[in-house]
Amino acid sequence: MSGRGKSRGRGRGRGFTSANDEGFWGKPNSRPEVQLRQNDTGNSAKYAAGLEEERKVGERKFADACKEIQKNVEKYIATHQFDNVESDEEDDDDDLEEDGIIEKLYQGYSGERSSSRTDQFLKDACKTGAQVCLVCIDNIKHADSVWSCKECFCSFHMSCVQKWAKDSIYQLAEAHLESDPHFNKSTLKWCCPKCRNEYAQSDIPSRYYCYCGKEEDPKFDPWLVPHSCGETCRKLLKPECGHYCFLLCHPGPCPPCPSMVQSKCYCGSQPAQTRRCSAKAWSCGKPCGGLLRCGQHTCEEPCHADECKPCPRQSLQPCLCGSGKKKRFCADPTWQCDKVCGKAYSCGHHECKKVCHSGECGKCPSSGPRTCPCGKTSHILPCTEKIPSCGDTCGKQLACGIHYCADRCHKGSCAACLQFCVKKCRCGAREKEMACSKEFTCEIKCKNIKDCRRHNCNRKCCEGNCPPCEHLCGRTLSCRNHKCKSRCHPGPCYPCSLTHTISCSCKATTITVPCGREKNTPPPKCSKLCRKPPACHHPARAKHKCHSGECPQCRMMCSLKLNCGHICPALCHDAVPIKIVSHKKRAGPWEPVEGPRIEIQKKPCPPCQVPVPTTCFGNHETVNWPCCDIRPHSCGRKCGRLSACTNHTCARECHVVEGAVNDKEAGKNCAPCEELCSKPRPDGCSHTCGKPCHRGKCSFCKQLVKVKCHCGLNNLYIECHTLNSAATDEKEALCSCKNHCNKSISCSHRCMKECHSGPCSDPTSCRKRVTIRCPCRRIKKDAICHLVISGQVVVECDEVCLEKIKALEEEKRREEEELKRKELESLEKLNEGRKHKKKNRKHVEAEVAESQWTINKWMMLGFFILIFNVLIYTVYNFNQ
Repeated sequence: MSGRGKSRGRGRGRGFTSANDEGFWGKPNSRPEVQLRQNDTGNSAKYAAGLEEERKVGERKFADACKEIQKNVEKYIATHQFDNVESDEEDDDDDLEEDGIIEKLYQGYSGERSSSRTDQFLKDACKTGAQVCLVCIDNIKHADSVWSCKECFCSFHMSCVQKWAKDSIYQLAEAHLESDPHFNKSTLKWCCPKCRNEYAQSDIPSRYYCYCGKEEDPKFDPWLVPHSCGETCRKLLKPECGHYCFLLCHPGPCPPCPSMVQSKCYCGSQPAQTRRCSAKAWSCGKPCGGLLRCGQHTCEEPCHADECKPCPRQSLQPCLCGSGKKKRFCADPTWQCDKVCGKAYSCGHHECKKVCHSGECGKCPSSGPRTCPCGKTSHILPCTEKIPSCGDTCGKQLACGIHYCADRCHKGSCAACLQFCVKKCRCGAREKEMACSKEFTCEIKCKNIKDCRRHNCNRKCCEGNCPPCEHLCGRTLSCRNHKCKSRCHPGPCYPCSLTHTISCSCKATTITVPCGREKNTPPPKCSKLCRKPPACHHPARAKHKCHSGECPQCRMMCSLKLNCGHICPALCHDAVPIKIVSHKKRAGPWEPVEGPRIEIQKKPCPPCQVPVPTTCFGNHETVNWPCCDIRPHSCGRKCGRLSACTNHTCARECHVVEGAVNDKEAGKNCAPCEELCSKPRPDGCSHTCGKPCHRGKCSFCKQLVKVKCHCGLNNLYIECHTLNSAATDEKEALCSCKNHCNKSISCSHRCMKECHSGPCSDPTSCRKRVTIRCPCRRIKKDAICHLVISGQVVVECDEVCLEKIKALEEEKRREEEELKRKELESLEKLNEGRKHKKKNRKHVEAEVAESQWTINKWMMLGFFILIFNVLIYTVYNFNQ
């Protein structure tokens, strides 16, 4: 229930979309009925409410399932103890807590459990893979339907037992029907595959019951023994004592009866004691005292069960005829010697031929009425006379069973039949005339198949009752290890009866598995500690549980003393698995490829990594180096000691300094200064000194510097020192080329000053003359530039200009009115009808185009006049 609730909770609670919520192409609500619901405005609210209710139900079920799972987890944690020691092999998910289940099952039992067979059956039932079906040689899982034998208590798959029983009855019926067609098949029985206990056909299992038989189809419960109902067994205990089994439903035989009863000893001489019902028979240890069979002596054995042994005392006893004596046990005094009696009968002529006997010898066998050899005549003669032959034909039936003896009455057995007749062979396939006393057999071999259903009879002249097959079966059993040693038989062979004991590494825990499962069955899990000796120098391994295979690599610290005196801090490396890959070239393709192998090798201790302070050659730094790497070294920096020039330092890499006065000055083996002077230059000077490194100040810089003049037209060459040391006014004069300034003022006229720095003079000082016009550009006048810019000189239009402007505006107005009139006329013509539609449309378009051209003509004329005036003004200014 928890699994289903969890699944539904996931699907609804986390927003997953089910297959019913999306169509074939992944579009929501693509089903016809859903579309109808959405299209129906009246049902949309109900549909949304239904979806919301379904979502709430799913969330509620998911929450209930989570609570149930949490409750089971807490119950499991509360009833189990967990060990902190890590195991090399994790328990399988299907393994049950067998100790807790077995303890719970034995709660109502007070007897001894150490020697009970039930314990082993319970452990096998709780362990995954411990129970194996002997029919299919496969594991019996906890959820499989099983059947258990009532005699050996071995469990089998329900389907396997049903098939086994039906096949067995079918094979037996086929064998009996060949010899007896009217044989009643209902009397046949089938047997257990393991113990061969016979069962009737009505006992073939058809339903799956628990071990005690109370519950049908018991469900698997992890808190109970698999295939059990969890109720009290209540079976009658064996040997039958009248008590019932108090254990919960369990596999295997019921344990001994734990009830307490009063019982006397075997001999009954001691008072009754209170003992377990399963062990109520007891011996007091005193002599039995019972009368032996000899009737003279009493039993001197200690108090015992069953009948007393024969009397062990001996005495001289005569034989039956009394001719000899011999020591015999008191329990068997009668014996016979090998001597013939030899006493004379009452006739006085013959002697007794019997071996040692008691009593009278009896009458003479030759006395009284006697018959002739053929038995036809009778005579009474003295015992000394022989009975004569009657002379008649013998007439006794011969050995052939058909003819009779034709000889005269005679003593002894009749001769062989000498008559000839046609005889058939035993199989009835051939006939031949021959002596009746001889048996006729043909050479035809029987082709019938024997009862094994595998081999032919091949017996010559077989009469049909073929003998059982005498070959050994020889087929490989299901265990794949042994062959069937039974007589050749039909049907499947019985499972191999051998078992193998599989134990853990320490041999403390063992399990017994059927033959054939020993290779696939893992060693049993052992809860005891591993006792294998360590493979390294440590006195003992780290504590871990018993396991199969090699022990895990030692994870303790090595702690061996290194040559440097430190302790090795690495993990133990005395026995380290190393993968060895062979690179040996094969002699040819027939030689197998040698795969990699794992070897256990002892590795040396790694280099010591303890940090040790170490100083470099030049005493620049002291750093911690690993102990294994300590050596004189250079830090890689430059020497840094002050050279003789007092400007630079030794450029050699860190080295041992010799002959130094102090820790700052250079020594004899330091590198001399070979660089040029690199002292800082005055501000503005970018040239080097050019001399070798020296003391004191550098001389003035005489280098010529290329400088542009203020106007930017000429290049000037000035000494670096003169230029950088000059004042502001001096620099202004030095950088001037003395030519006329070529820059233009904002009024577009050229500056009138010499080459200078900064912006040119204000346009109000410009004295150039320019031409200005009135707005209609009819009147023009010359004036000074700065007066025009400042607005002091302006040219206005006169009356002639104003009249001209009015005439232009009136003409433009008339053209616009004419254009509107023509447009109205064109619209009226368009409404006259469809017949002249095309003609009128062309006429209107022509008129509209004509009116538009008139407007554009005047606009273009004004634009050309404006451009012409601008060009004249530009040419005039350029000439000025």
